[in-house]
Amino acid sequence: MDFFELVRRRCSIRRYTSDPVGDEHLAAILEATRQAPSAGNRQAYEVIVVRDAARRSALAQAALGQTFLTQAPLVLAFVSHPARSAQRYGERGEELYAGQDTAIAATYAQLAAHALGLGTVWVGAFDDDEVDRILEVHEGMRTTALLPVGHIQQEPKATPRRALQDLVREETLTGPPWNG
Repeated sequence: MDFFELVRRRCSIRRYTSDPVGDEHLAAILEATRQAPSAGNRQAYEVIVVRDAARRSALAQAALGQTFLTQAPLVLAFVSHPARSAQRYGERGEELYAGQDTAIAATYAQLAAHALGLGTVWVGAFDDDEVDRILEVHEGMRTTALLPVGHIQQEPKATPRRALQDLVREETLTGPPWNG
C-alpha cells in the first residue's frame, strides 16, 4: 500500500495473537526506527526489545494494568537519552529535542510495523520510576513510550478525526481556519 493509505489505515491495536514476530520483521522495524530523523542526527534515544513474558507482565502492571502488553509477543521500549542531545544543543536539546527524537523514532516503528501487517499501540500511561526500574534505565534517561508489537487478533473500528478546518489555522493560532 502507498504511504497515505498506510497512514489512513493504521490504528491502535490492543488484541494480539500468540504468534511470534519474526526476526526479519523485527529487524525491518528497528531499521526503520534507525532511519527516523533527529535533531542534528544525534539519535538521542535507545530502544529496548522486551520479549520475556515476566518482564512484559511487570510492564503491564506498571502501565496501570494495561494487560495487552502481555498479549503481544514483544514490547519495544523507547528511552529518551537527553545527554546525547545536550552535547550539541545544551538545555533545549536536553529538555525538548531528545523527547522529540524519541517520539519520532517510535512513530516510525509504528508505521513500519503496520506496513508489515503487524499491530501496535502507543502506551504512555505508566509509572515512570517503575518502568525505568524494570528496564534498568540509567539515571538521566527516561522511558517515553512502550509499543507492544504483534499479529493482530482483532482490528478495532476506525475512530473519527477532527476536520482539517477545525485543526489547521492560517498564519497564527487565532488566524482563520485553513480552507485547502
